[in-house]
Amino acid sequence: MKEITAVIRRDKLQETKKALEDAGYPSVSIQSVEGRGKQKGDMCSETDPEMPESFCAAVKLKPTPSSYALEHALPKVALYVPKRMLTVVVPDEAVQEIVMSIVRVNQTGRRGDGKVFVCPVEGSIRIRTGERGEAAVR
Repeated sequence: MKEITAVIRRDKLQETKKALEDAGYPSVSIQSVEGRGKQKGDMCSETDPEMPESFCAAVKLKPTPSSYALEHALPKVALYVPKRMLTVVVPDEAVQEIVMSIVRVNQTGRRGDGKVFVCPVEGSIRIRTGERGEAAVR
């Protein structure tokens, strides 16, 4: 078994859940997370319609606080971007299909599309019934 963790754009959540359901894996855990990638949260170099309203208005304007800080020898502002993190455990033979489904739905070609991580799972137990292994995952 493998655990697939995907960090995706917030607006792609419903479409991703639908893709997982269509692939036969509707069981998924979802968390709201914040983070930054190698661009250090500087995704606002132009007005970004996906930027939530909770971010201050200055973040949505050109230049960004990060670019302003760089141009004026100020410390760079590091933004943490709101995302959704999905976790699903699948049998080894389903990993490729699930990963490709997640990538297909979430790939826009822009910074901030997200990441997918695949990790081994040594075991699982369904608490209610005591089932173990893949039977506990389905």
